[in-house]
Amino acid sequence: MKSIHLLIAISLITNYALMSAQNKTGIFDNHTDIGITKNKGLAKYRNDSQLYIVGGSGENTWSTQDHFHYLWTTLQGDFILRAEVRFLGDGVDPHRKTGWIIRNNLNSNSAHVNAAIHGDGLTSLQFRRQAGNETEEIQSTDTAPDVVQLERRGNLFIMSTAKFGEEFTTVQIKDINLDNDVYVGLYMCSHNPDVIEAASFRNVRIIKPADKDFTPYRDYIGSKLEVMDFETGLRKVLYESGHSIQAPNWMPDGKNLIFNSKGLLFTYDLEDDIIEPLNTGFANNNNNDHVLSFDGELLGISHHNADDNEASSIYYLPAKGDSVPVKVTKDGVGASYLHGWSPDKQKMLFTGERNSQYDIYEVNVKTGKEKQLTDHKTLDDGSEYSPDGQYIFFNSVRSGKMKIWRMDADGKNQIQLTDDEYNDWFPHVSPDMKWIVFISFPKDIDPGDHPFYKHCLIRLMPYEGGTPKVIAYIYGGQGTINVPSWSPDSKHIAFVTNSQ
Repeated sequence: MKSIHLLIAISLITNYALMSAQNKTGIFDNHTDIGITKNKGLAKYRNDSQLYIVGGSGENTWSTQDHFHYLWTTLQGDFILRAEVRFLGDGVDPHRKTGWIIRNNLNSNSAHVNAAIHGDGLTSLQFRRQAGNETEEIQSTDTAPDVVQLERRGNLFIMSTAKFGEEFTTVQIKDINLDNDVYVGLYMCSHNPDVIEAASFRNVRIIKPADKDFTPYRDYIGSKLEVMDFETGLRKVLYESGHSIQAPNWMPDGKNLIFNSKGLLFTYDLEDDIIEPLNTGFANNNNNDHVLSFDGELLGISHHNADDNEASSIYYLPAKGDSVPVKVTKDGVGASYLHGWSPDKQKMLFTGERNSQYDIYEVNVKTGKEKQLTDHKTLDDGSEYSPDGQYIFFNSVRSGKMKIWRMDADGKNQIQLTDDEYNDWFPHVSPDMKWIVFISFPKDIDPGDHPFYKHCLIRLMPYEGGTPKVIAYIYGGQGTINVPSWSPDSKHIAFVTNSQ
């Protein structure tokens, strides 16, 4: 007899989008029951929230045979699978399980690797080395996580889990020789053949990472333009491109984003999903340091100036484009990378290469006169005014790791705000001055580098400082969140993630 949990699952998905004739569900190709299941499973996708529900029966995924419902697609080579998961209902058996599973085929005895989260909180990396072999497992110290990631690097498989907002706990297994081309997907096993259990999955991502030998700033992979509700952590992919797109910032009308790609700038209409080029005149070799003034009237850009040996120089023009950019920094003084406007539009902040080091400078927009605000042999970067103009937030590696700092608008009273093992870049203050969002690069990279294509975290802390919390687990880095990217109502942020 079908359980009350099946009725709950069905009621939760009645308003979800119907599947196409090909049974394609969101980013997945198909779904099917694996092994012996008394009750037919289900998989649904809701386009507006990009949320998945998977319901399944089955005795277990263990021993020499597996029985579950599988929402799958096919991949080759290395990849990263990530999702946030929640069981629906109280459940019948405490060992109901869900998560990601990678399989050679759709047979019930297939070799596989499985990131399993159980109803009672047990979390384990399970695997069957050969078809028909006994299933083995490595248990994690993590309990009842709601973020699960499974990564393949050749014959190495890495499971990373966390309670949303916390750091990952990781376990791994080597020398599992699955096929190069495999099935991957989300699954649900009720651990009781008489009932169907269900789980929901949000922020589901299938990522093909960059090749190991890629050359930064020459070899690029594709991009996803995303927006996120920072209070709930719900993310939505707006646009996917085979090109490298970078550094989205929100226009003050709340209706459009600006991002750059291949030296040019583009606008994205959030309501109509329309992308249009933004005419910046002769400035057609722009990097990702473009910033809107606080009132949204002016757009500052960093363009590689052919008259100055392609050094990055700072310009501005009306935010609507279609105007000749006005040059602010002088030729022959060193590269200049824009990061912020003063609230009154009289000054710009930038990272300047001066005197064989990179420091933070302000420049008078009308006169081009510069004032040095920091002076360290190590890198200072990512400067941005607070909306009231009282402070400048920036990142500096002067204490050993790249950390978030704050100083008065005149450069005095420089104070470190973050202090852990991550490398923190590009602090952005919310318009309501309650929060600072920034990107944290892995602990083991060069602190002075902000590379492409890494496992990174987007973190949030109070405006006054305090312990940061994770609000997004991403594969990205350079170009993800280089510029101010808060929505004008301080409820959302925009950023870029990457995948081949």
